[in-house]
Formats: sequence, C-alpha cells, structure tokens
Amino acid sequence: MFGTTNTTDNAVALLKDLGLSEEHVSDNLKLLASTDSKYLRDLKINVTNALAAETLSKKEAYLLALAVAMNEKNVLLQNAFTVFAKAEGANEKEVAETISCTSLLTANNVYYRFRHFMHDEFYSNAQAGIRMSIMANPILGKEFFELLSLAVSALNGCELCVTSHEKTLIAHGTAKQRIHDAVRLSAVIKSLVVLM
Repeated sequence: MFGTTNTTDNAVALLKDLGLSEEHVSDNLKLLASTDSKYLRDLKINVTNALAAETLSKKEAYLLALAVAMNEKNVLLQNAFTVFAKAEGANEKEVAETISCTSLLTANNVYYRFRHFMHDEFYSNAQAGIRMSIMANPILGKEFFELLSLAVSALNGCELCVTSHEKTLIAHGTAKQRIHDAVRLSAVIKSLVVLM
C-alpha cells in the first residue's frame, strides 16, 4: 500500500491506495499532476511513512487518520479510513468512539482555547458544563483515547488541551516517540485533506 509511482500517475495512485476511484481526483490534485509536481510523490511518501509508524498499530494509525478526516469534514477519507481500520480489526464501537472523541474534543478545543485566550479569572473559574462521560471508561482504552484527544487538539490548535493530554499520556507511560508519531500522522493526513 502507498508505494511510489511516476509523478504523472501519483494523484490517481494515491487515491487508489486509499480505495478511492479516479473520479475523486480533485482539481488541486489534477493541477499538481498536470504540472508534474514533485510534491505528489512527497505526499505519498509522507502518508506511507506516517501510517507505518512503528509506535502505532495499523488499527491505531487508521483510527487516528479517521479522526483527522472526521475533524476536517472529509467524508471520502472518513469512509476510506473506516474501511482500513475495520480491516485491521476495529469494530463498530471503536469506530463510533473515535468519531465521538473527535466531536467531544472539537467542543473542548473551542471552549478551552477561548478560556486560554481571555486570561480572565471569571472564565478560568467558570464550570465548563460539557459532559465528558465517554472519557471515564473508553472502549479504546484510556491511553489511546488520550492519544486521539491530543491529536485532535493539535489539529484544532488548543494549547491548553494539547499540554494537558500530553501530560496525561506521559503519566500513562506513553513514549514521546509515540506521541510525536500520532501528531505527525495527524499533520500529514490534514495535508492530504487540503488537496482533496
């Protein structure tokens, strides 16, 4: 999966690797292909390398990619990464929890980013009032749920959430390389979404 091809075929090959047909080649991808852009080859390599990170299982990598696609509202990639995650053993509940985590973190990221921006005692001390019972006993396990939470928070630019989830992951014994790989995967998949 996600091998290299010559530059003129990279747009179609990239989508084919994702289980998508040639009809889904966007205008952006067509432009890059028609100009023989070297970036298409780089993108394929980046996606391949990020999904193959040694610190992430295939299932985890695809669930992280699914969270990015969901967060960035790309239904094509959401469907593709759901298929790949299920092929690696993810069940319906795990997929649903990934989607739920993404939705919850989007709310948290907006709320806590606002609090951070305001530097105001009232907002800092106000009760969030956002239900988060899903975090108590996640099907995916607390460590991976935190990793998903960190990745989505990094995408949404919430410093408070990123530092909080990173601290929790370190307390769980998560290696910094695993954290790095999850965030890098999220960044690379977002760069793919931009072209879709």
